Amino acid sequence: MEKLIINFTPTGMIPTKKMTPFVPITIAEIVEDVKKASDLGITMVHLHARDEITEVPTYKKEMYAEIIQRIIVFDPYLVICVSLSGRNFKELEQRADALNLEGSLKPDMGSLTLSSLNFNKVASINSPEMIQALALRMKEKGIVPELEVFDLGMINFSKYLIKKELIKPPYYFNLLLGNIACSQPNLLHTGMLIQDLPQDSYYSLAGIGNAQLKMNSIGIANGGGVRVGIEDNIWFDKGRTKLASNIGLLKRIHTIAEANEREIMRPKELRKLMGLKEGNGIYGRDPILN
Repeated sequence: MEKLIINFTPTGMIPTKKMTPFVPITIAEIVEDVKKASDLGITMVHLHARDEITEVPTYKKEMYAEIIQRIIVFDPYLVICVSLSGRNFKELEQRADALNLEGSLKPDMGSLTLSSLNFNKVASINSPEMIQALALRMKEKGIVPELEVFDLGMINFSKYLIKKELIKPPYYFNLLLGNIACSQPNLLHTGMLIQDLPQDSYYSLAGIGNAQLKMNSIGIANGGGVRVGIEDNIWFDKGRTKLASNIGLLKRIHTIAEANEREIMRPKELRKLMGLKEGNGIYGRDPILN
């Protein structure tokens, strides 16, 4: 991978306005940050929707529909991924609701965490049955899984999905390091994850909290992509003296990329690599029904 995939994660499920005024919560705020990011230069966006009053994450496709509808007005080629997280939602129909969007509102990708895991205060439950059901739903609808990996065994489970013909190449992985119960942000763990990826894989490195800058820097230097945004880290500095804005984090990535002579991959280029439709009203892959 020569050009740099920037996977922009503006909101997530955890940051609140009480924690940082810079996290976008409302539809308008999320769209505004994506617009600024698109103008600066990103490849794809990983979306979470929130209830605008309570700030609680929501799975409802109507919320995602409005966000997507507003985004494609200014960037009809941006690769759009919706969250299918199991941290707050346990039922398949809840987690898969955003996959029911069609036409110009159809997402290109949906997140697929490849095992259960513990965060600091909460568990994300992803049973083998749930993972396979979400993968099958995406296969049927022509939506590409954004394969989320926090530990080495999750990559092995991706190979199980390949054997079951639930996912097909090329594959896109987010490798997230630094969570308390998972792979840690060091070169050994990073190298093991990258080395074990299936053939025909693209990846972005992410770091949780203080590990974000370190892992993004390694990803850029090593020829991979990056996942960056307030979802994973609300602070701009390791000393936690300055809250980060999404655009501030992205500008820093552009500076590091320039220093490493890494050109930013355009959304159209990622579409070609991943076999996605052309955008501009036509999204996802052609469905595979057998």
